Amino acid sequence: MLNILFMGTPDFAKDSLEALYNANYKIIGVVTNPDRPKGRGMKMNTSPVKDFAISKDIKIYQPEKIKNNIEFINEIKKLNPDIICVVAYGKILPKEILDIPKYGCVNLHGSILPKYRGAAPIQWAILNGDTTTGVTTIYMDEGMDSGDIILKETVEIKEDETTGELWERLSKVGAKLLVETISKIEDGTAPRQKQSQYYSLAPMLNKEMSKIDWNTMPKIKIKNLVRGLNPIMGAYTIYKCKKIKIWKIEISNENYDNELPGTILKSNDKTGLTIKTIDGAINVLEIQGENAKKMSIYDFLRGNKLEVNEVLG
Repeated sequence: MLNILFMGTPDFAKDSLEALYNANYKIIGVVTNPDRPKGRGMKMNTSPVKDFAISKDIKIYQPEKIKNNIEFINEIKKLNPDIICVVAYGKILPKEILDIPKYGCVNLHGSILPKYRGAAPIQWAILNGDTTTGVTTIYMDEGMDSGDIILKETVEIKEDETTGELWERLSKVGAKLLVETISKIEDGTAPRQKQSQYYSLAPMLNKEMSKIDWNTMPKIKIKNLVRGLNPIMGAYTIYKCKKIKIWKIEISNENYDNELPGTILKSNDKTGLTIKTIDGAINVLEIQGENAKKMSIYDFLRGNKLEVNEVLG
């Protein structure tokens, strides 16, 4: 069996690490991001990959940076891995590390490459309203997700699926594909295909994109924004100078013509919350008031009042 050095950070990566471990590959070390303070108490937070490594007594490395980090690079050389597996690690590997393992460095990416190279492929698939996506394994090079393709698997995106739900599904599909990839590399049957020169990017998300623009966004774009930002940051709107996050919606079948986009059309704990869009209306299903907890719209409206005919900002 190959000696594997694993590099990754979030739960998406943890599923791949666990799958390799359960397939009896020798994990000689894990590289993950340093612990970070998180939450109101700013308690130090460890990554899911680190937590799994601790539970299995796997050696852990947490460098702040890896480029020009001679001490870390020399440590990896001493480990002498046969292959390095990288899943959502969050840092681009320099050539000095790419050249270390005998079988190279393999990356699991959350899209069907060359579509959605970059940091947020799963999120952008939802934001753009795609109906299919998938996972791809590649041999890594010095570019961003530009290496030769090994294996890929396509999945359908469900109509109401959120980023969080798709993330969880793809983490399982990807973990299985990575194990299959390593097996094929080990027995010499792994394919290798250059990527097309035609590619798209999936850049990191930013808070500015999370505001719903009622005057320009059609109802399907609003729905995709809400789905795509759930559970990362949530889409939001403004009601009487207060921020309200919207976590789940459905498109209304009713027609409204005269009201301004963003107008509250219905608002009570029996019929729910309906808001006018430029091409129809949406029904809010899950909402979060400012400095409050996320809850169903019916629970929210039992304790909060959103006035009909008020226009959201």
